Amino acid sequence: MSTVAYGHIEIASDGTATIAGTKTKVVEIALDRLAYHWDADEIKRQHPHLTLGEIHSALAWYYDHQEAMDREIQAQLENVRQIKTSVGSSLIRSKLQALGKQP
Repeated sequence: MSTVAYGHIEIASDGTATIAGTKTKVVEIALDRLAYHWDADEIKRQHPHLTLGEIHSALAWYYDHQEAMDREIQAQLENVRQIKTSVGSSLIRSKLQALGKQP
């Protein structure tokens, strides 16, 4: 079995894949692709500190590890949902709803 090298990707001690020399996580680039349907050129416009090579490496990492990363994304979304539920409605939102200003 061959080993695939990702020249621009580092794995942090917690297992998080990041673009080497930056604080940008691979999952951030993957979410830009998934959520906004951005291609590499648009991602580059939105993240001018990254090179196209770094962006393509991040996307390759995502697609080569898609199942695990998609599980991680879903777990993070569920965590956000749980936090939002436990916090409840904000005071401002409650007041706006009472005034009929927000659905």
